[in-house]
Amino acid sequence: MESESVRLLVWSLAAAAAAVAVILPPGVALAWWLARRDFPGKVLVETLVALPLVLPPVATGLVLLELFGRRGPLGRPLHELAGVDVAFTRLAVVIAMAVMAFPLLVRGARVAFEGVDRRLEGIARTLGASEPRVFASVTLPLARRGLIAGALLAFARALGEFGATILFAGDQPGRTTTLAVGIWREIQLGRDGAALTLAALSAALGLAAVAASEALLARARRRR
Repeated sequence: MESESVRLLVWSLAAAAAAVAVILPPGVALAWWLARRDFPGKVLVETLVALPLVLPPVATGLVLLELFGRRGPLGRPLHELAGVDVAFTRLAVVIAMAVMAFPLLVRGARVAFEGVDRRLEGIARTLGASEPRVFASVTLPLARRGLIAGALLAFARALGEFGATILFAGDQPGRTTTLAVGIWREIQLGRDGAALTLAALSAALGLAAVAASEALLARARRRR
């Protein structure tokens, strides 16, 4: 059982890290856009981004299954043209984690960008810096702690994801089973001791990620 726990731990960490890596560029871009721009339909965009936080995770998993199943609008062309199946694969695990973690990443990054002193950006512009240069040399460094904190929270959420994953990726030992799914499986099999071991691992990792995120946010607040 120890080797099984280690395997689940390594796979879950890798899947959560991959999910955060996937959502980081679009999440940061969207957060900056929401923090700095007013536009028609902004409330609708904000609502859609936050939707996975309020929907039952199994509902999100069902939507993903309908989209990426072999008969779905995204899954069918992938299957017929590229021979790629998404549902009930390791890729499905990463996608489910990414979708569930995306709102937390965007929220954390948006707060970080809103906390940047825009006067400093204005000074950089008066010195001739282009918008990409301002973002790379002023905005991003000043927001980095908040961005990292948001990424850590997203990682913790991805690591603890269960509902969307079990519906979209299933429970295939050695393939799609994660720590969270493994806890459920062990309980179903009546192995409470094994379930508690996996729960303790999951709790320790989640607490570490949240603690690191809070520490970074506290440092960012002190710098302001």
